[in-house]
Amino acid sequence: MIDKSLSKDIEMFHSAAYGGAGWSPRNQTHRDEVGELWAPSGIDSEYAKLRSILLHRPGSELKNSQDPDTVQMLEPIELEVAQAEHDEMAKAFRDAGVQINYVSPNDAVAPNQMFCADQMFMTPEGAILARPASSVRAGEERWVARRLADIGIPILRTLGGRATFEGADAMWLDPETVVIGRGMRTNQEGAKKVAEVLEEIGVSSIICDMPFGTMHLMGMLRIVDVDLAVCWPRLTPHSIVEALRLRGTKILWVPDEPYSVLARALNFVTLRPRKILMLDGYEIMRDKLENAGVTCLTVEGTELIKAAGAIGCLTAILWRDKVGK
Repeated sequence: MIDKSLSKDIEMFHSAAYGGAGWSPRNQTHRDEVGELWAPSGIDSEYAKLRSILLHRPGSELKNSQDPDTVQMLEPIELEVAQAEHDEMAKAFRDAGVQINYVSPNDAVAPNQMFCADQMFMTPEGAILARPASSVRAGEERWVARRLADIGIPILRTLGGRATFEGADAMWLDPETVVIGRGMRTNQEGAKKVAEVLEEIGVSSIICDMPFGTMHLMGMLRIVDVDLAVCWPRLTPHSIVEALRLRGTKILWVPDEPYSVLARALNFVTLRPRKILMLDGYEIMRDKLENAGVTCLTVEGTELIKAAGAIGCLTAILWRDKVGK
């Protein structure tokens, strides 16, 4: 006669909870679950059709810009004008069929919170959360992490130690390769940690030094199609130009204009192959792009640029159509 307690143990052993009939193993890979279990998201290029983004509409935190150096901006900003320009930019994205998610913090935020591109970097399997280099910007990533979780986008890694990394220092060259710029905003430890995450998902990295005195990789390289990139002569690192040419990418060199002008003209977002959203007022750059077959949509941003950034910096990319497998 079988002891009742033993009989219950046997019954429990054969239950679904312990791998018996009814047990359902999780056979999909994490990447397979993105778009099903997780929200549709992820990118593996800089140019495929843009589906969704993350923005932060600037608020009262910009009132601190009256002393620009203390918040690492260029000039004092008039909040109402900056908000109107940000709203116009958001409308242009919506008109292009892009879904917008707002950070929408429920507490006070740092003055540069609106520069969402710096606070994360997107992969096909989720986001790598940034760790901004400046003490003025420390903590911005917390609000982005919360919003990503609310949306249902996985976070692959949060950087620790002494690593600093900003999303505008990383860019997809192709679905298997990301270039990471090491400089003032992304240090060696940060670049290494990001490369480690990418390696885990089967993506190679090219870590390159950026010219001293420059801010982000975004400011010297933009990719508008599988075979067309915009670069800055004497600023874009040699290894990047080499990698682009190896992939058959034509390089459109920016025109000979002052750094302050080109930094703003180049700070655009690619909406789909050879179609971008850029700031109004940079006609020489716009003409050069349109002569290369790039459609340029424009919005006003004369107030927002006083914060030392533009459309590219303001926009965290969450989802593009995939070009790889």
